[in-house]
Amino acid sequence: MKELIKSSRVTGYLEKIYRELNADKFGGELEEPIITIVNTPRAYGHVTCSKVWRVAKKDGEETRYELNISSETMTRPIENVVATMLHEMTHIYHLMNGIQDVSRGGSYHNKKFKEKAESVGLIITQIPVHGWTHTEPSEELIDYIISKGWTEIAMNRGGLSQFGGTAGGADSDRTDGNGKKIKKPSSTRKYICPACGMSVRATRDVRIKCADCDELMIVAE
Repeated sequence: MKELIKSSRVTGYLEKIYRELNADKFGGELEEPIITIVNTPRAYGHVTCSKVWRVAKKDGEETRYELNISSETMTRPIENVVATMLHEMTHIYHLMNGIQDVSRGGSYHNKKFKEKAESVGLIITQIPVHGWTHTEPSEELIDYIISKGWTEIAMNRGGLSQFGGTAGGADSDRTDGNGKKIKKPSSTRKYICPACGMSVRATRDVRIKCADCDELMIVAE
């Protein structure tokens, strides 16, 4: 795969991921949104509640939802980016089917959201104020991502050090009883070829070689 360092290529990559997730996790039922990569303050992504985009067609015009992946968080591990995508796709599924999965101005995620999100490979836990919104990839989803060969995105706007995500996207920081953030360690290992820099992820310790360079890949720190 060509290196993902151009916004147009990244958008196309996210569209490809959306289509494959739609086919494999939603039976191809979801409408295709316009995917954007702009900053979403205090969230990893969002989907609009109405179809805000108008698209000209030969036989007229159609409208589409917008699904955004925050531009400041795209360099997270690919399993977390995909988890955010599935989180927002779950909202699209409910919007299309007239199911209310949020309340309180869209900030509180209810058990209907939790049930559907978990059915497509996410782990959903409850957090104060925002409900069932904390999103993580399950081991089954991580294995699926590895089987697809999806790799990290190599560009973002700003940096995670400046990001304070909350509800509305995947992987919000959890806190202990004193309000201190708790970081969950990654459930995967990243292996890199020392010669060409190609990387892959695995859910356990493995011995793996880069077929192009015939070099044993090493675990990235």
